[in-house]
Order: sequence, then C-alpha cells, then structure tokens
Amino acid sequence: MTFGERYRVGIRHFNAREFYDAHEVWEDVWRESHGMEKRFLQGLIQAAVALHHHSTGNVVGACSLMARARRNLEGCPGELGGIRVGELLAELGEWREAVVRGEAAPGIPRIADLG
Repeated sequence: MTFGERYRVGIRHFNAREFYDAHEVWEDVWRESHGMEKRFLQGLIQAAVALHHHSTGNVVGACSLMARARRNLEGCPGELGGIRVGELLAELGEWREAVVRGEAAPGIPRIADLG
C-alpha cells in the first residue's frame, strides 16, 4: 500500500469513529514524512487519540491532546493532504470547547477528504 493509500485509510477510520485504528495507520505514514507534512500528520494523530481518549472516559487526556493537535494543525496551510485544515480546526475547536465546559460534545469532527 502506498503512502497516499495508507493516509486515506486513516481518514476512513477516523470518519468511521475508529480513532485508535486511524492513529495506528497515520503513525506509520508519519514515520515516513518530513517537514510540514510530518507536523500535519502529527496533528491528525493527536486529534484521533484525543477522540479515542474521550470515548474511553479520559476527558482530561482528550482535552490536552486536542489542544496539542490544534497547535500542530494551526501551523499548516489552509488545505493540505486533500483536507481543508481550517474547517477541521474549527470543528476540533468547537468540540474541545464544549468538552472543557462540561457540555455534551457536538457531533464528532469528520475529515472532509477533497481527494
């Protein structure tokens, strides 16, 4: 499986709420990446792990990792890897803010894959 194929498998896992699996696939892709691409993938991995933590009841870990994910993604261009990064950041931010306030999290963020 090529780099791009594995990357897209991670997106499918993420959107299917299989966050642990998304993180595992993206970690393999991340190891082969460099520069901005590496930072971008790290942000996606952290977002997936944050959502996984939340699904297991680890709210503190989820919020901490989501903040780190957003910091990594904020340094990326508006569109990268076929993803509108700004839209994803907005969804991740809304999700994190609701969880921090103790409110029910809005819908689980999804990655709109443009490719």
